[in-house]
Amino acid sequence: MHLHLAHLPDDSLESVAAPLTLGCHRLEGGVLITVIGEVDITNADRLQRYVREQMLPGKPAVLDLSLLTFMDSNGGRVLKSLHTTLRDEGTSLHLAGVHGISARLLQIIGLWPLLNIHASAADAVIDVLSHQPAPLRGEPEHL
Repeated sequence: MHLHLAHLPDDSLESVAAPLTLGCHRLEGGVLITVIGEVDITNADRLQRYVREQMLPGKPAVLDLSLLTFMDSNGGRVLKSLHTTLRDEGTSLHLAGVHGISARLLQIIGLWPLLNIHASAADAVIDVLSHQPAPLRGEPEHL
């Protein structure tokens, strides 16, 4: 577990949640969620709630992890759960910019080969958009 300690005025220590910033951008074919900071036992559930709130029904989600500095097994659990949820809904989870400790963790716990992992958010978005059905044009033909 990766824990931060804060010094209080009386010089005692108190554990605080790891810093985590989340942002969402709507795409034509899904959502791009930026994850900045650390994901651990103190905030993994927050990440899962946020992604589920931002997901569009039947549309893929891209998580940009390029600014993620740390992730423990609780973060891995969340990614597996989100992957399963989206797969069961007939769509997909895409991870972008996975590196360092996060990449190693996903390899160790066996998730790396199961997930859609891209070098960058741009690559992930291009992949997501290229797999969207073409929009309907004009009136449908009557049989």
